[in-house]
Amino acid sequence: MLHDPIKTYSTASFRQAYIQPEAPQKPLLQPGFEQFFIVRVEDMMRQMKLPVPPTRTDASSLVFLTDGEAVMDIGSETYTIGPHECLVVPAGQVFAFASGVDQNRGYLCNFRPDFLVGPPAAGNRPPEFEFLRVWGNPRIRLTTETAGFVQQLMDRMLQDHAGHALAHAALQQAYLVALLREISQDYRPVAAGPAAGAHLANRFRELLFAHFKTQQLVADYAAQLCVSPNHLNKVVKAATGKSPTTWIAEAVVLEAKVLLHQSALSVGEVAAEVGLTDASSFSRLFKKHEGLTPLEFRRRIEKSGNRPHPS
Repeated sequence: MLHDPIKTYSTASFRQAYIQPEAPQKPLLQPGFEQFFIVRVEDMMRQMKLPVPPTRTDASSLVFLTDGEAVMDIGSETYTIGPHECLVVPAGQVFAFASGVDQNRGYLCNFRPDFLVGPPAAGNRPPEFEFLRVWGNPRIRLTTETAGFVQQLMDRMLQDHAGHALAHAALQQAYLVALLREISQDYRPVAAGPAAGAHLANRFRELLFAHFKTQQLVADYAAQLCVSPNHLNKVVKAATGKSPTTWIAEAVVLEAKVLLHQSALSVGEVAAEVGLTDASSFSRLFKKHEGLTPLEFRRRIEKSGNRPHPS
């Protein structure tokens, strides 16, 4: 029976695990950082305990660079961005980054999903942005004009937050929504092509991230989407460049990487947690996608010195 031992870090627990203690007289994170904070990305990287192995948090992060480059693993892909580009890690998405400190400058904004809603009120709903979903495209290239607006907004947010923390929470919420709307103008989804095909591919990936532990056949998803497996295969491959089978395998391996990092489960137990009954088949699948066996992957994390004590 699945018991899902994976820990989703809060911002506070992630800080404790992966951010070095700050000088009391000049803290990097202001009161209320669990809900929202914005800092210069170069200041945050100086405080990080690197590397950060595959993990997830309950907040979304947005990196915008003005200079240099940044490299991060988000989901099953590795992304590199440069000036005038953004990387978005949605709440609940798996991410990791290596020990080499990137030479860059820019901004890092971190916020819980409920921060977008504002004070409780009848009918209050957070605005919808595809890049804040785990299946969205995390890399966004901005035009020169949009990048200028984004930099002005983030600089204003940084100044206000450094001086007032969350005393002006409603103002910061308004700035944040405006920032996300500016970025969304230049967003390009993963699923391309005809609207109907892109919509089906997005629905498939949304179902996948919710059910991949128990549903690992293309036919399972085709039945829920009321299409044939062949049609789903063709549409998803055309829209995303990857077959449904590949998406399923990558979701399984990604979850296994987090388990190997966070837990003391054996390889066989990890296989069972991600829905595979045969440890040998799981090991072959893992090595096919990662180039390492599950045990080799775990040893590499242990050598980094940044593996938490399993609870």
